[in-house]
Amino acid sequence: MPLDLANHESLAKQAIRRFWGNRASAREKQLASGKADQGERAGVTAGKNMDGFLDMVAAIVRANGLGHADIHLQRRLLTLPGYFRPTKLWDMLIINDGRLVAALEFKSHVGPSFGNNFNNRAEEALGTATDLWTAYREGAFGAAAKPFVGWLMLLEDCPGSRAPVQDKSPHFPVFPEFKGAAYAQRYDILCQRLIREQLYTTAALLLSPRAAAKTGAYSELCEMTGLRAFVTTLAGHIAAEAARSG
Repeated sequence: MPLDLANHESLAKQAIRRFWGNRASAREKQLASGKADQGERAGVTAGKNMDGFLDMVAAIVRANGLGHADIHLQRRLLTLPGYFRPTKLWDMLIINDGRLVAALEFKSHVGPSFGNNFNNRAEEALGTATDLWTAYREGAFGAAAKPFVGWLMLLEDCPGSRAPVQDKSPHFPVFPEFKGAAYAQRYDILCQRLIREQLYTTAALLLSPRAAAKTGAYSELCEMTGLRAFVTTLAGHIAAEAARSG
């Protein structure tokens, strides 16, 4: 039976329109109240900005045989045990008959500050994956098959994320692929290496300009970190779990 990708491109465009629309609405409300956060913080503190992507994943889960699975989106049900820390709060969990099927993180990065925030996102992604897989090795999730672990980044497509960046490393040279690489390229390298090192089952990078509030437009930098690869891998994992559970 072929995999069902649940019209993911259309759902992704809806998610992006929702993302930019929510940010703009939150900013306008805070300005009107006279209590606006500084810079881009108003759009961040509003929350719910990536919920459209949760809907996309839920559609893929239902379309590939796990319509009866528990799709957890409420904060109180999104915690998993860790190994280096007691617990970790995820953005989305899929649980079927008590088995952890998938754990997903959805991140966004909007300018103007890309420098320190990129490093924070990278460190968080690495730490989260290391903690989960060590907990899995130690039996935190029972004897079930390895879960799908996904990481998706929505990055603002703008001059700041596309411009070359220089690094200072006075003692040893940085790897050649990072020399002069824009933050968009750095995120793509990060996603590729998260996959190759098997820290995440798959990872995706989508770039979208603010003008996409009307169109939902987005672009990708390579096939490996593109949306289709992400949803195909997810759909295959879901279909396998559905076959196992009969």
